[in-house]
Amino acid sequence: MGTHHYEADVVWTGNTGSGTSGYNSYERAHEVRIEGKETILGSSDPSFRGDRSRYNPEELLVASLSQCHMLWYLHLASTNGVVVTGYRDHATGTMAEHPDGSGRFTEVLLNPVVTVADPATKETAQALHEKAHSLCFIAASVNFPVRHEPTVEF
Repeated sequence: MGTHHYEADVVWTGNTGSGTSGYNSYERAHEVRIEGKETILGSSDPSFRGDRSRYNPEELLVASLSQCHMLWYLHLASTNGVVVTGYRDHATGTMAEHPDGSGRFTEVLLNPVVTVADPATKETAQALHEKAHSLCFIAASVNFPVRHEPTVEF
């Protein structure tokens, strides 16, 4: 229990010599730096003049929701007698852009595929996704639906 603080330095590295003198005059390249960890190379989505080879904030938001769900799910599995031997998720997010250039996410869909050791735990394994969703810090912090359509395998 308690309050937790997180820090990240975001540094723009896309000045090509004339700063932001025009919309096309600068790169969207930036770095996400967290002390003691590898730097994440970021950009904007290619639709917004970004570099496809770098992570964009929208992708990282979708990944963050997927990670949070997975970590809660694994915790709940370990405390509820479900032995998970594999977990993967192909998460997708939908963002609607507005005429003024702004936009917002309308939903994120998690598609976790969980492999469990014992077929007898399938029902519990399936049900734990609801609890994981309700406990996920990130999902509780966003103002759009985060849905999940899990699959349990053996």
